[in-house]
Amino acid sequence: VGVKPNIDIGTHTPCLAFLTFYRMLQTLEREPTESMHPMAGLPLAHGGPHDASPAASRMPPYGVPGSKGYVENGDRRGMRDNPHKYLLYKPSLSQLMVFLSSGFKELPPGGALLLYMSADGCFSTTKHPQDYGYELGGLATSVKRDATEGGLAVRGKSSAGYKEPHCLYPGDLYPYTRRPLFIIIDSDNSFVFQHIPRYFGQPLVILMSPQDVPANFQGMNIQHHGSLFTLFLHSPMTALCYICNVGDVPIHHWERCQNYVDRFVTEASRLVTRCRMDEIEQGIGYIDSSYVQFFGDDFLRTLILRFVFCDVTLRLHRGFRGRHQRPRCEPPLPAAELLEHPSLAHIILQLASALEVRGHFVEGPEGD
Repeated sequence: VGVKPNIDIGTHTPCLAFLTFYRMLQTLEREPTESMHPMAGLPLAHGGPHDASPAASRMPPYGVPGSKGYVENGDRRGMRDNPHKYLLYKPSLSQLMVFLSSGFKELPPGGALLLYMSADGCFSTTKHPQDYGYELGGLATSVKRDATEGGLAVRGKSSAGYKEPHCLYPGDLYPYTRRPLFIIIDSDNSFVFQHIPRYFGQPLVILMSPQDVPANFQGMNIQHHGSLFTLFLHSPMTALCYICNVGDVPIHHWERCQNYVDRFVTEASRLVTRCRMDEIEQGIGYIDSSYVQFFGDDFLRTLILRFVFCDVTLRLHRGFRGRHQRPRCEPPLPAAELLEHPSLAHIILQLASALEVRGHFVEGPEGD
């Protein structure tokens, strides 16, 4: 399954929307310059050039059962086109549904729809929800005309009555699960999307940002730094430096530290493969087949592995101890066999030591 049309949606302020859009666009673009490099086509872990695009050419060769293996960005013969993108800033719900339907219609056989949404949350006032599709709230899709309209609270404002019409609910996405769907939610109400069912048996993965940040980060100017979750998906090293207050890193030291990120990606890829093999052979270390199917696409594989990096890093960081301060995914990734695996934690701690920020991290995963 390969990503085809993707839709990026933002409803934050212009500065923050620009940062999130720019980072996600860069994550979903291949750098065309490598084909001119004399070492193009070589795995970067073996001396290839640094690729400014986060579209995975720093990742080592990888193959999954049934796939044709990993193709380096520099190999123009096997490289696919960049996915087609729709960018929507503060769309109305009707505009959003039109573009979702258009992207859905354009999907070729074997294609997947990638939906990235960065938006403020709409919060439900329902005390005992029964319909997870519409009674837990969702994401704001446009500027509210009247904060008293609707039955939802936006940023703490409550009202009674009908549900907010200018809100994208998880239930609004149910029809699009008829085709492979990869969803990224960056919001303070992201977790409500974890209940989307797989009625049609198609691959479905949902990556959800933390809903809260530690108190010591709340005072920072988010307009200048953008979303932490999206930053992890765009540049894991930059995100780790940010949460450890590392401002300046010499370029030669940055490259040495980047090797730890490469090692992490290699090890995480190996663990995902082992989880799949153990599931087939022994029935343990279960990983949902949706991840395996999406792993064959270099963009989606990059996003999954960087999500793992984000989760492991925040699990180990002393400042992010609340469960709402760490990301979630649906279907859940194996904890003991992947997210809490000692080898991944060891690499993160080595990277922290190299950056001289070891004091920000604990020795291993701790419970809440």
